[in-house]
Amino acid sequence: MNWVFIVSDTLRWDYLGCYGNEWIRTPSLDGLAEQSAVFTNAFAESLPTLPARRSMQTGRVCTPARYIQQHTDSVANYGWHPLFDQDVTAAEWLAQQGYYSGFVTDVYHMLKPGKNFHRGFYYWSWVRGQEGDMYGIRDKRQVIDLLRQTTADADAMSDEHWVIQHLMCRKDWQTDADTSVAQVMRNAASFIESYTLDKPFYLWVDCFDPHEPWDPPAEFAREYYSEYDGLYGVCPPSSVTNLDEHVYECVKAAYAGEVTLVDKWVGYLFEALEAKGVIDDTLIVFTSDHGTMMGEQDELHKGESRLRHQCTRVPLLIRHPRGELAGQRVDAFVQHHDILPTALGIMGLDAPERVTGRDIWPIAAGERPSDRQSVFIGWSRYCSVRTRDYNLILPLWEENIDGPGVRELYDIRKDPDELVNVIDDHPAVARELAELAQEYISTQAPLSTGTIQQPDAKTMKEATITFDALPQVR
Repeated sequence: MNWVFIVSDTLRWDYLGCYGNEWIRTPSLDGLAEQSAVFTNAFAESLPTLPARRSMQTGRVCTPARYIQQHTDSVANYGWHPLFDQDVTAAEWLAQQGYYSGFVTDVYHMLKPGKNFHRGFYYWSWVRGQEGDMYGIRDKRQVIDLLRQTTADADAMSDEHWVIQHLMCRKDWQTDADTSVAQVMRNAASFIESYTLDKPFYLWVDCFDPHEPWDPPAEFAREYYSEYDGLYGVCPPSSVTNLDEHVYECVKAAYAGEVTLVDKWVGYLFEALEAKGVIDDTLIVFTSDHGTMMGEQDELHKGESRLRHQCTRVPLLIRHPRGELAGQRVDAFVQHHDILPTALGIMGLDAPERVTGRDIWPIAAGERPSDRQSVFIGWSRYCSVRTRDYNLILPLWEENIDGPGVRELYDIRKDPDELVNVIDDHPAVARELAELAQEYISTQAPLSTGTIQQPDAKTMKEATITFDALPQVR
């Protein structure tokens, strides 16, 4: 049995038709959902981009995260570091089981010098040019006309700003086939089309879209706002409070258009599997690392304290090649670190001892009840503990929750969109959930550490926690 694992960055679960969305067109993923178990309470475990992928690829909790100085990466975020030396990745484990593994991505954070997310793969294909990927020379003069179509102050913007890099990389796009997600899916399809080895394969396909910048080909955005113009979705502010209504509508349409763009090219990959004749011997898993705010509480983008369902809940579709549980909706709590042991279980393989996630397929099949009554989610210096009824967001300093920062409580029963902070109205609930969060932290802290060989280090360095003030990274 083969395994194709598809990740789409910053894709909100509720922007897919299979999760109830009625205004965004996602036929490919909706079709996949009809053939899959659809998990309706799937959540991230560690956020954002890199911690989420460490959790997915190792099946291990990564929260509470540590801050490890990165000499080759300017992003200062807890958990934003390479795989630990002790980690066992899906690719490494499957290689021991006789699999050939491939990795196709444009998530440039995984491609930076010193990162090791391609560890264990025999084949990898890197699509360059997303966001601030240092791919080519930044020349503001070449993209000044495009820059003036964004919400940025074009004349005042530094020549070194990441937006310059992004516009340099996308200025020659002619059709949607030139976009980054199209390149990723075409490269993944080429892997499948050319595969001739007499052994099963594991293919990790990871696209950065619909992550910011939100700039799909105009026809995709105009499906959702006929007056769409400009490139207002490239670098919108973190709040909609002062946004002109037209600009805000353009931003929303740009994000929705990117969702449809991703769906189209994921469908292209599905067609390649069918044409090769391997789709009925291939496990397909589709998910996202996280979502984003899109005007709720006047906020745009994700953020470490924005651990509400719009950011932390994710789509999770698991298509069994024999059609098991096709179309079934599963409301048990599941998280990213459950994906690896679940996939291995479906494939008839044991999981590495280091895995802390669980095989959720027997739960989905009704063979075993779920004993998970809550989920714990971490993002740098914040955490969330979520039950069926409440979501509590707390600061996370060292290994406790007593430090400074925002505290929020949402009554999900009355406020499913998590718009009203009721922490002052329910002190007993907040106290009980805070104790549960502290229990999670104490239990998981020994599990979420390891050692890393820094690129310029001669000896192994123990991953240590530092708590200096760090800039917030989105």
